[in-house]
Amino acid sequence: MALVQLTISALPAHVRTARLMATAVARRAGIAESALDEIRLAVGEACSRAVEAHRAHCPGRPITVELIDGSADGAPAQRAAGTAAPSNGHAGAARRFEVVVTDRAPAKEPDAAATDHEPVGTGLYPGESTPPGGVSGLSPDVGLAVIVGLADEVRIEPGDEGTAVRMSWPLEAAA
Repeated sequence: MALVQLTISALPAHVRTARLMATAVARRAGIAESALDEIRLAVGEACSRAVEAHRAHCPGRPITVELIDGSADGAPAQRAAGTAAPSNGHAGAARRFEVVVTDRAPAKEPDAAATDHEPVGTGLYPGESTPPGGVSGLSPDVGLAVIVGLADEVRIEPGDEGTAVRMSWPLEAAA
């Protein structure tokens, strides 16, 4: 198993870097050419979601992107103890390429009733505010729904220290 770990700051420009890196590592791992666009889009959605969360809650903290090539030993990528295999109904292949995007923003919004002020957040660009509920009124879960449609297996793991979005795709059979 090979692991590439990328740490990015909460800047929209770094999402492109993560997409390019994910595509290059996926190609090297043996992902089918037809799946590369899905990987690029899913990683872009997961990273954009993390960037937005960080810009609103913890702009100085980094976002981690792990690219795990499960082809080296033929075994699936290692998972944290106690976590189930990710799935959105397409499970089955043992050799997988996995991407884990981990943010450090709180998984839940603070209780609005407990504060006397407007929610503070930043939009995609400096000086632009994010309305409650997401970018331009869209729910923050829209990006997650797109990811579920693009990745073969998905697991979203919210926690006290942030959220991990795990996505994986089967590796092409060796010729």
